Amino acid sequence: METRILGPFEVSAIGLGCNNFGMRLEQDGTTAVVQAALDHGITFFDTADIYGGTNSEVQLGSALGARRDEAIIATKFGMPIDDDRRGAAPSYVQRACEDSLRRLGIEVIDLYQLHAPDPEVPIADTLGALDDLVEAGKVRAIGCSNFTPDQLHAAADAAGDGARFVSLQNQYSLLWREPEPATLEACAQLGMGLLPYYPLGNGLLTGKYRKGEPLPEGTRLQLMAALAPQRSEHWLSDSILDQVEQIRAISEASGIAMVDLAFGWLLSRPVVSSVIAGASNPDQVATNAAAGAVPLPLDVIASLDAIAAA
Repeated sequence: METRILGPFEVSAIGLGCNNFGMRLEQDGTTAVVQAALDHGITFFDTADIYGGTNSEVQLGSALGARRDEAIIATKFGMPIDDDRRGAAPSYVQRACEDSLRRLGIEVIDLYQLHAPDPEVPIADTLGALDDLVEAGKVRAIGCSNFTPDQLHAAADAAGDGARFVSLQNQYSLLWREPEPATLEACAQLGMGLLPYYPLGNGLLTGKYRKGEPLPEGTRLQLMAALAPQRSEHWLSDSILDQVEQIRAISEASGIAMVDLAFGWLLSRPVVSSVIAGASNPDQVATNAAAGAVPLPLDVIASLDAIAAA
């Protein structure tokens, strides 16, 4: 497994997203996935306090057990858990951190991330509270998620001599190119590592979906069609499905699996530190861990770049 630098850490180029824990997976399933990830060289584990109704952190901590020292644990705060637990006010930052430490069963969080900007709280106030956690030894480094380039620069200016964000976790994939170029440039300018989530475009880049064919049973997009029809309409639009077919054609011509194209293309971006990929069983872990192991040829990268530009 390739490793890359993320702030003070050396992390696996493929990370494990833990949003299935406590929702699609109970403890036994979570433990199997986590142990498989470690066995395949995955060291970066990304969760959040809201995942699995707060159970993802509990299950991740239990699954790591005696192998905690092999893992870089990243978690997030700020999304509403309930009416009292939400946002980025300094008083809540302290509480949220203590709650995550307790659920994870650990003494220090490696990477503590603000899950989304809080328009009601000045970023300087949030950063001050996060700096206090770093100084207290409860957090090793801090990051953010779902920030725009302007918000990244504002946070860097507000940090002063205190702790500053070392990472940004935003959606980025062959089918979601919104971070280009401004967000990528901001990360490079500020020395931040990018952690792409939804790297497989909600599963469209696994190769399981074909335009004009029924959605596979039990897949993310089939569930989305029932629960979030407007979001589903975007991902199942003709323009998106046409791009998927173009990527499939590149896969067939190059002999490189679609999953490998998706991960390898993201890893061709210098600011990407680790690609966050979920898994619901050890076989998916093995597939994700192997993806991107061999750098993509430059002509393949160029062909993939051209799809969104068309």
